[in-house]
Amino acid sequence: MHIAVLMLALMTMAHPAWAEATRPVKLVVLGDSLSAGLGLPAREAFPQKLQKALQAKGIAVDMINAGVSGDTTSGGRDRLDWSVPDGTEGVIVELGANDAMRGIDPAVTRAALTDIIQRLKARKIAVMLCGMLAPPNYGADYAARFNSIYPELAKKYDVPLYPFFLDAVAADAKLNQADGIHPTAAGVDIIVDRIMPAVEAFLGTIAEQRR
Repeated sequence: MHIAVLMLALMTMAHPAWAEATRPVKLVVLGDSLSAGLGLPAREAFPQKLQKALQAKGIAVDMINAGVSGDTTSGGRDRLDWSVPDGTEGVIVELGANDAMRGIDPAVTRAALTDIIQRLKARKIAVMLCGMLAPPNYGADYAARFNSIYPELAKKYDVPLYPFFLDAVAADAKLNQADGIHPTAAGVDIIVDRIMPAVEAFLGTIAEQRR
């Protein structure tokens, strides 16, 4: 009887450590059409392919694709509470492309992203920011104001930054759909491959915070 009680006590004590080591990290990708996977089968969207690539490395994640086509940073902020459920441990923020394409005042974009970061941090949710670059057609002044948002917010709030979400894919006709904006499945593969080291470091930080 005493042995059984002792064994039960030891199992109870050991269980949290075991659970912490093996339970998947709960991740949300809060984004626009670039993460929603516009024009692609659901399995080819960025969050799904990222999850598969992480699993191939033995890294377990529960991934929610909270990408909404056409969303701006303000739209992402407005739906933040229901897009990021309780229990979420990390959010990859991929927003801003539509702001830049529409020429939205960078001050509005900055304010929305600031609010997103602050609200997630208040909920003790880790944040990774994916940067975006303004198209050249709005001029150098607009580009300078817009492009500076992401590195400055990442520094101010001490969150990791992947500088440009479409790095090595933007403007490459072979890696984009007919609209020249949205990546093909091959383009998504390149995005996943290039962002993986940053995501792995981000997940490592979350794992450390669990301890």
